[in-house]
Amino acid sequence: MGTPVRVTSVDPGMVETNFSSVRFRGDEEKAAKVYQNITPLQPADVADSIVWAASRPAHVNIHTIVMTTIDQANSTVFNRRS
Repeated sequence: MGTPVRVTSVDPGMVETNFSSVRFRGDEEKAAKVYQNITPLQPADVADSIVWAASRPAHVNIHTIVMTTIDQANSTVFNRRS
C-alpha cells in the first residue's frame, strides 16, 4: 500500500510577528497599533498546535486546525478592549 501520508492544515488567526513591521516599512508605532488592545496568538501557540497534530498516533489524521485569539471573531472582526 505504500507509505501513509498525513496532511494537516493549520490556519492561525492574528499572530504577533514582525510582519507588521515589514508591512509598514519599519514604522514600529504603526506596527504596534495592529496589536493594540488585543491579545494576539504567539508563534509558540502555532508551533504547539503543529507538534500536537504531528504527535497523534499513526492512525490519526488531524485534518484542519483553525485557531484564533479570544479577541478575534473572524478574519476582519476583532474585539479591541479599551
